[in-house]
Amino acid sequence: MNCTAYDWLGAHIIDDGQTSGTRFAVWAPNAKEVCVVSDRNGWKHGAFYLNSSDSGVWSGFVPGMEAGEAYKYSIRMQSGEIIEKSDPYAFYAEIPPKTASIIYDLDTYQWSDDSWMNERRQRNWFSAPINVYEVHLGSWKRPGDDRKYFSYRELADRLIEYASDMGFTHLQLMPITEFPFDGSWGYQSTGYFAPTSRYGTPIDFMSFVNRCHQAGIGVLIDWVPGHFPTDGHGLGQFDGTSLYEHQDSRLGFHPDWNTYIFNYGRTEVRDFLLSSARFWCEKYHVDGLRVDAVASMLYLDYSREAEEWIPNKYGGRENLEAIQFLKDFNTSLHGEFPGILTIAEESTAWPAVSRPVYDGGLGFSLKWDMGWMNDTLKYMQLDPIHRRHHQNQLSFRSLYAFTENFMLPLSHDEVVHGKRSLISQMPGDQWQQFANLRLLLGYQGTTPGKQLLFMGGEFGQWTEWNHDAQLDWSLLEFDTHGGVKRFVHDLNHLVIKHPALHELDHQPEGFSWIQADDAANSVYVFARYSSEGKEALIIVMNMTPVPREGYRVGVPRSGFYKELLNSDAKLYGGTDVGNGGGVESEPTPMHGMADSIQLTLPPLGMLIMRAEPTRKETSTTEKA
Repeated sequence: MNCTAYDWLGAHIIDDGQTSGTRFAVWAPNAKEVCVVSDRNGWKHGAFYLNSSDSGVWSGFVPGMEAGEAYKYSIRMQSGEIIEKSDPYAFYAEIPPKTASIIYDLDTYQWSDDSWMNERRQRNWFSAPINVYEVHLGSWKRPGDDRKYFSYRELADRLIEYASDMGFTHLQLMPITEFPFDGSWGYQSTGYFAPTSRYGTPIDFMSFVNRCHQAGIGVLIDWVPGHFPTDGHGLGQFDGTSLYEHQDSRLGFHPDWNTYIFNYGRTEVRDFLLSSARFWCEKYHVDGLRVDAVASMLYLDYSREAEEWIPNKYGGRENLEAIQFLKDFNTSLHGEFPGILTIAEESTAWPAVSRPVYDGGLGFSLKWDMGWMNDTLKYMQLDPIHRRHHQNQLSFRSLYAFTENFMLPLSHDEVVHGKRSLISQMPGDQWQQFANLRLLLGYQGTTPGKQLLFMGGEFGQWTEWNHDAQLDWSLLEFDTHGGVKRFVHDLNHLVIKHPALHELDHQPEGFSWIQADDAANSVYVFARYSSEGKEALIIVMNMTPVPREGYRVGVPRSGFYKELLNSDAKLYGGTDVGNGGGVESEPTPMHGMADSIQLTLPPLGMLIMRAEPTRKETSTTEKA
């Protein structure tokens, strides 16, 4: 594998004191001629010819060309026809709808995030708190002037402080690799080595990442190796032949997205993608890549009828080349960049997605739990009167919760294409909708797994996400929306503060059901534990709008149980039904335990109760 192809392919500035200009190199093995076209030659084929090699790479030096100049490759195909292509390895591109590449020097930025990077290498993210805020940079907030977008640096001024205050540990950016069409949200990329110029320069984006790290926030980016668009300046039919894609449309074309599929079995294509992945970790210090649409890569028959796909050499439906590519991707990144995260959006039951390659897995750090998302939203969308008939819809997850290292997503996909916003999906009157939303977010934050929330969900935006407009921040003028935001703030900080809510997210020792079968009352009770049982939290969820007094819950140890969080608190927009700060356990057996606590359950509410340490435990902790 060659994972550093960006060091010699593409446009590289040369200035040795005697000679200055730019060296160009592009892979186009079936071309008859390749020229660099720019303002310097009127964008016409016939000057600045590149030389071919046996490897299919055309290269050459153009004196005088310097950083900031736009260029393309003019390629004469075997038919004699000339086509113009952007540089697949370009570091920067013109602002769409323009499509030329731009010469850029990435080595002029001075990073100052050594502390973060050194700590990251030692960090075990599986036992650390992870609260991810998924963001579309173009529509989180927009300037009030004539500009369409804030710059990377302006976003850093606003977004980092907000995310940090809210208790988000990571930002996950929807694709920032250059893309031509705003409506694709970046998921149809044409620039696998270039941050989109919509928000500024590559160095502006480096500054954004650097400042996130200085504030203690990780940066994850969406990365899309599953398909690429058919735009004429892009990778498709690059030298007049199917170079990056399969020639046969049954292998090389996605019917769902009208896009090409990479030929993962071709060495140069695999090196291109592996180099792109490494590039973002090396040059931009990103802390992880979330890989989109992994299922579409794994299955040859993905979204196809019987006659529309070709089986593998064994007659099966698995894409063997894509599987090997994903294993190589994870092995190389984790080996070279300890502490980064690779996250799979994989919507099927493919086994061992987040298990090491040496143990038969694909090697991802985390996998999105799409089953949790679907089951939970379907349950929460039910009128509470019907929830008693669907009690196992939430408890079912415990059958598979620890088969993978799961991330629990409430992502952009859940609030687009007519699905409505999260709060608009909640049943009942407005009070019930807000209570249900707090309950949903509380359940997400306390059940085993790492959390991801799409922007706007943290304050209950009413309307569906629209990439052409900023979030409706004016809603925070209302106490109801402000209450949801305060709840998410406090919940996130609890997840960070309390080891029981993050330390054993991927281990069954960190979780146990106390009561999962009370369908008559639609109540769930479970416990979360830190390592060696040092901390125990009891989570109680009342899924109906009926307060329940005197509800007895078995507890694993005797003592005082402090009410850490109550989603029905007046501060959050609730009715303030609760337990006066906490309750003392009683030696009354319940749920198979010797002790129990008697609670008042708030309507459509969640309680987080902490078993307070005894004097002996406190003394031991202080000595340690």
